[in-house]
Amino acid sequence: MDPSSSLLTVSITKIPTFIISLIFLISCSTFTSTEAYDALDPNGNITIKWDVLQWTPDGYVAVVTMYNFQKYRRIQSPGWTLGWTWAKKEVIWSMMGAQTTEQGDCSKFKGNVPHCCKKNPTVVDLLPGTPYNQQVAHCCKGGVMSSWAQDPANAVSSFQVSVGAAGTTNKTVRVPKNITLKAPGPGYTCGPAKIVRPTVFLSADKRRFTQALMTWNITCTLLKTSNSSLIRRLLLLRLNLS
Repeated sequence: MDPSSSLLTVSITKIPTFIISLIFLISCSTFTSTEAYDALDPNGNITIKWDVLQWTPDGYVAVVTMYNFQKYRRIQSPGWTLGWTWAKKEVIWSMMGAQTTEQGDCSKFKGNVPHCCKKNPTVVDLLPGTPYNQQVAHCCKGGVMSSWAQDPANAVSSFQVSVGAAGTTNKTVRVPKNITLKAPGPGYTCGPAKIVRPTVFLSADKRRFTQALMTWNITCTLLKTSNSSLIRRLLLLRLNLS
């Protein structure tokens, strides 16, 4: 028998019962970093809806709305950060209710300069007190969102974006890729953007229905990190002390 194997066996037998029990309990709940699951809210998620409302000469205007469908988990300060990668060479001409953290290189533009020229923009909510002419509904809370079960009226966050170099028909527009949603805590993992049936809107007087030109959804779920590294550290610590 390998002497090192014998030594390992002897050392493990010296681990107290409560340590073994703790390791067992942790190992029962271990999962990889790509899994997203909250035992208290297994169906909870944050759904991002991207509604194209009108075409422009080189793209479209859309309203992006995030719904915190988690029952108990709020998005606390400093709030959410949303990112993606454009499928083509899109730029953001302007935004309301939010802003990108970087403008990027817009040197090729003469005259009007876009709000953001980055291939992978990062967007944050505007702060409370933002002038009304820069606001949209459900914006400007510093990225803070309540949970759906606790306060559905404040579990929504929106912004408007005018996108250029994007195509001007349902067949030429491409959905963004590599969606990322960051927030205080473990963060979230987001699935791909999926084109769905266009959203239908009811007017304020409840007498007319209008419809988005194009809609896609993104679902983001809570990201939990792996506990396997913790188990290894506990074992190594006990072996070193033996």
